[in-house]
Amino acid sequence: MKVKKSRQLILLFGASLIAAIAASMMLVNIFEHKQESKSAFYRVVELDDSIQDPETWGKNFPLQYDGYKRTVDQQRTRFGGSEAVQKTPSKVDPRSVVAQSRLEQDPRLRTIWNGYAFAVDFREDRGHAYMLEDQTFTERQSASKQPGACLNCHASIYVPLRRIGHGDLFKGFTELNAMPYAEARKHVTHPIACIDCHDPGTMQLRITRPAFMEGIKVLKLHQGIKNYDVNKMATRQEMRTFVCAQCHVEYYFKGPGKELTFPWAKGNKVEEIVAYYDEVKQKDWSHKTTDSPLLKAQHPEFEMWSQGIHARSGVACADCHMPYYREGAMKISDHHVQSPLLNINRSCQTCHHWPEAELKARVETIQERTFRLRNLAMDAVVALIHDIERAKDKRVGETALKEAQDFHRRAQFYLDFVEAENSTGFHAPAEAARILGESIDFSRRGQEKIRK
Repeated sequence: MKVKKSRQLILLFGASLIAAIAASMMLVNIFEHKQESKSAFYRVVELDDSIQDPETWGKNFPLQYDGYKRTVDQQRTRFGGSEAVQKTPSKVDPRSVVAQSRLEQDPRLRTIWNGYAFAVDFREDRGHAYMLEDQTFTERQSASKQPGACLNCHASIYVPLRRIGHGDLFKGFTELNAMPYAEARKHVTHPIACIDCHDPGTMQLRITRPAFMEGIKVLKLHQGIKNYDVNKMATRQEMRTFVCAQCHVEYYFKGPGKELTFPWAKGNKVEEIVAYYDEVKQKDWSHKTTDSPLLKAQHPEFEMWSQGIHARSGVACADCHMPYYREGAMKISDHHVQSPLLNINRSCQTCHHWPEAELKARVETIQERTFRLRNLAMDAVVALIHDIERAKDKRVGETALKEAQDFHRRAQFYLDFVEAENSTGFHAPAEAARILGESIDFSRRGQEKIRK
């Protein structure tokens, strides 16, 4: 009995010792995680407003930098993204891999953009890693004289603007806009980088593009808010959209100085933008066969998102395209910017507690319906173009012709507003359907003017 009791005591002591060790290890682990969470990063190098190379920033933020480097990935979803296409390098274009041509996928685009540089070369979008080289070597550069203003959305521009303006960001912005593209290109070396969105001292999000500073100020004034300073007055959640909206917007080049301008003085809905363009008599080109004064929409993701349920619910761009994940005790925003459909678990299921397959099917249903409606709108615009061409040959009355050309202008821009917006309707499904429906109506009304 004594031996048995001794064994029990030994076992009890051993179990207690193991429990104590496990508890100690757990407490140490908790303490380490608490200490880890207090320090968001380890300062390896000192950063300031002169350092634009993301690799240098990556020494302090290796996890974020690792995600940033992965934007070289080319992975396609059903209605977006880009697969790699092999290409023979040349002296003019040294790229060996490009994205597939949208013009080859849909030849109607050549008819719609006839006379404009996009009818020469237009490809699927690739990741941020390619944004500078794809613009540098696009055939649109030889098709038309592009200004330095184009670089505002395709390069890390904050340091070059300050350098060109001798410390004055806005002065540098004005000077770079007016430069020929080839000259302006010499001033930039990187695609978008850490310094374009983050303060090097605090790592807080910030706006560095003068065009957005002015554009959002004008938009807020339209909404009744005077003297809006985005870097002082925006909330952190708003900034998680605004830093993206510095580039993912509709714009035009204003005046002989080619000042990059966002057309938001009357609001940022499509009809408000067209009303602004009409007022300032803006046209991007005259269609080669119809002579209609047309507008080319760029990439109005911010404007379209603003009309959608996610914007009304306070969801920011980064919530879906740069979702948070855990690395130890650290909460990190994924800098591998990509379609949420490639990361449904983190991007969507944080809020929508449904199986991945169902969420993907919901998104693709919206996109498929938008795509079908887009095709109808595209057919309608092409039909209007051909009708105007025939009307010119038959010498239709000048008044009727001008009215038809004006409907062409609106039908084209409304169609392009959805075509150039990279969510295939998902950012605001009802708004995308409304815009495409009105585009079809504009085409029909243009045809009526001629046929009467």
